[in-house]
Parts: sequence; structure tokens; C-alpha cells
Amino acid sequence: MASPGVYRRALPSPPAIEFASPEGKKIFAEALGQGTMEGFFKLISYYQTQSEPAYCGLATLTVVLNALAIDPGRKWKGPWRWFDDSMLDCCEPLAKIKSHGITFGKVACLARCNGAKVEAFRSDESTVHDFRNRVISSCSSEDFHVTVSYHRKAFNQTGSGHFSPLGGYHAERDMVLILDVARFKYPPHWVPLTLLWNAMNTIDEATGHHRGYMIVSRFNRAPSILYTVSCRHEGWSSVAKFLAEDVPLLIKSEDLKEIQEVLSVVFKSPPSELRGFITWVAEVRRQEDGNPTLSEEERGRLAIKAEVLEQIRTTALFTHVTRWLDSECSCCNSISKLGDKDMLPALAASVCCQGENLLSGYGRLGLSGGKCCSQIDVKHLNVDGENPVTLVSGTVTTGGSNEQGVDVLVPLCQRKPNRLCLSNEGHCIGMHPSTADVLTVLLLALPLHTWSGIKEEKLRVEFTSLLTNENLPPLLQEEVTSIALEHVFQFFFNIKIEKLLKRNS
Repeated sequence: MASPGVYRRALPSPPAIEFASPEGKKIFAEALGQGTMEGFFKLISYYQTQSEPAYCGLATLTVVLNALAIDPGRKWKGPWRWFDDSMLDCCEPLAKIKSHGITFGKVACLARCNGAKVEAFRSDESTVHDFRNRVISSCSSEDFHVTVSYHRKAFNQTGSGHFSPLGGYHAERDMVLILDVARFKYPPHWVPLTLLWNAMNTIDEATGHHRGYMIVSRFNRAPSILYTVSCRHEGWSSVAKFLAEDVPLLIKSEDLKEIQEVLSVVFKSPPSELRGFITWVAEVRRQEDGNPTLSEEERGRLAIKAEVLEQIRTTALFTHVTRWLDSECSCCNSISKLGDKDMLPALAASVCCQGENLLSGYGRLGLSGGKCCSQIDVKHLNVDGENPVTLVSGTVTTGGSNEQGVDVLVPLCQRKPNRLCLSNEGHCIGMHPSTADVLTVLLLALPLHTWSGIKEEKLRVEFTSLLTNENLPPLLQEEVTSIALEHVFQFFFNIKIEKLLKRNS
């Protein structure tokens, strides 16, 4: 006999007050008059039910990203670009989330790599007073939204760990509105803020870390992230181990005297997956008829990307990295193989295929959809006389017969040529990203304590000064922060701890 299933749950009240109840409506009206429901209308416009029982983190983030009007840069269905929880797979495979849920750190990772600005606070890194102040500030604005990770037991609800966004705050009652994304289970409800804090101040058994909350917002500028971390492909953990564990040990074991020696130690035997660990975010569109043109929005984004790229190349660290790559000894190292793909034809084909995958909904990680790119063409457009871009065009064949042209817009590399790139009239025409760009960003994104083992104090001070975030231009600071390698390393250590706990249980 088939099971009849479960139709919703009765909301335990107290402590919760149902949003649609007479008392819930009264609280809403009062909070609206107090000005602490400003974000509610954006959130409720995009409020949705999680599509899987374990997708609460994905659904929460989907609601917030759409409420913030962040363009995902890739299709949802048909021609429409739209965030759906099935698209949020760049930090964890969906199959794993479906069976095991998702952790606080992974949700923060997902928000960042999908273009949002995130401030994440675990409960042991914050206080209830700080939480209240941030809730009041966020609920008084349309530009910031609070998402919470909490345990349902504090509210006498069934289930365990859960994610949802907050829709508002009532000052006199000190209550918050939880827009529960498990709408098949519980409706939106008001709860005491202190009780929510207690629910967040619990340990996630999967990681051994506290739950917490995030403040999610848009960047104050057009989205222009050049790089993102691919912590989903099979080899990411070996790269994380190399960077988080092996590099510090290598640094401690060598008697280093100069910066070039530090670079040699770090990159003399990297994992083969290092090339794909930090990937670049392509600007993709369907190919237009006639002469290629750029919209005002595209020009703005590309101008910022070009500025970030220029800031990377004006750092003293980039000079050292380029010098090391150009050195005779680096030709023998395996890292030099990373430069093999910088030749224009091969990179153009790779760019086109990445663009096709993004355009056809296979994600920004270059997952193959069984399609092919042909008729690769590379053009250099002088957008406004100051910010030239590279336009990579190609034809994508799907289903054996259907053809679709794609364009990928890339900031043009402008620097003096060397053996790492092709040149034309004294300028490098190798396309972004070059090996030197990627390695520079990778080094800038590593935690400063990575280099604490350098024995020579003068060298340690000199090298860390090249990497200090405060010394970087603002745009480059945001770029480096968006990569957030410390979070990636934390995921790596959490996985190790989880495996250890399972082995000992």
C-alpha cells in the first residue's frame, strides 16, 4: 500500500508566531512602521520553496541572489538568466547536497562565487548584541539580507540543521521574521531574536563548527570578478592539501635567501590540477549579427576587469613572478607547462568552449555537454580608445546539426611582450589569463601565515609585504577577497576531520 506522505506540520506556537495569523499581521504592520521591513518586499517577490528536502541552503541563497538582482551570467531555461537552486553546484556536487545537505562554509562559498558580497559570522565569532545590530541595519535596507543557519530544536520544530533568510525585525518585541524556505513544512514565522541566536549557537556535527549567520549584498560596482576557485572538481583537495599543508612545510625546510627561491620552492612540484584550481570567469553572449558591438553595461564590466588586470600587473609581486617564469631554471619545472596553453589559437578554442558551456547552462566550470566549437575567430576591439578587449567568436554545434554562434569578451592583455605571449607591434596579444596573472592572484590569495616559516627575517618581511592585502589597490583587494582561499582550506580541513570522525566511530 502506498504511503500517504506528510502534508505540512503544525507550527509550534509558542515560541513561533505564524506570519499570516492575526498576531503575525499585527507584528508585521508595526515593524513596517518602524522601518525594519525594508528588505521584506524584495525577498517576498522571489521567495520560493526548496526543490529538495536537503536544499534549504541552496533555496535560501537563490532567494537572496534574485532579490539582490545579481545576474548569474548563464541560462536557467530558454533564453532566461535566473538563479535556481539546481544551478548552485560550483562548491559542492548537487548529488552530495541532495543526500547530505550543505554546510555553513559551503553556502558562503556559493554566495561568493556567484557574484555576491558576503560577511559570514559563526556564533562563536560574534555576540547576540552584534547579531541584533546587524539584523536591524540589514532589515532597514533593501541592499543587505541576513541568512541564518540554525537548529530547529530551539523552536520545538521537527528536523535539525536548517537555512533560511530573515524578512524583518520588530524592535519592541525583539523578534525576527524567518522566511522558512521549507514552505511544504512550516509557513513564515516570527521568533524571538535571542532564541534564534541560541539556535545558531549550536554545533554542526558534520563539521564540528558552530552555525551562524551571513550578511549578503551586491558589490557597489558592476560585477567584474576575473577569477573564481573551482573547489568542485575531483583534484581540488590535492591542490588544497598542497597549498595549505605542503607549501608551509617546504618553506620551513629550505634555507631561502631571496624571493625567486621562495617561488621556486612553492612551484617546483605542484599538483597537476593546479592549473584548474583558480579559473577565470568569462563574459559570454550569443553571437550578434553584423559588426560586433558592446552595450554600456558590457563596457562598464570589461573596463573594470581591465583595470583589475592592470592592477595585478603593476604589483611588485607580478614582476617577481614574471621574472621567475622567464628565468632559465623555470623552463625545467613542471609549472612551466602552465604556459603551454597561453598560445593564442589553443586558448581561443578553450575560451570558446567555456563560453558555450556557460551559455548552454552547463555551469561556469567548463563541464562538457558533448558539444564542439569550431570556426574560432579572434578579434581585438578598441572599445573607447582606452580599454581594448579581445572578442573570441566560435560556432557551437549541438544535436549534430544545430549551430549557434557565441562571443566571449576578454580584457586585452596590454604589456611589453616576452616569451610567454605572442606579440604584435610591440604589444602582447596573448589573451587573459596568462600564467603570470594566475600565479600572482594565487599567491595574493594565500593566507599570510603560509610564509611564517621563512627563516630569514628580512626575506620574510620583504615577501609578506608583497602579499599584504592593505597594500593592494581597492579593486584588486576585492578580487583577492572574492577568492577566499582560507575558506577553501577550511572546507578541506573539515572534510579531513569528518573522515577521521567516521573512521573512529
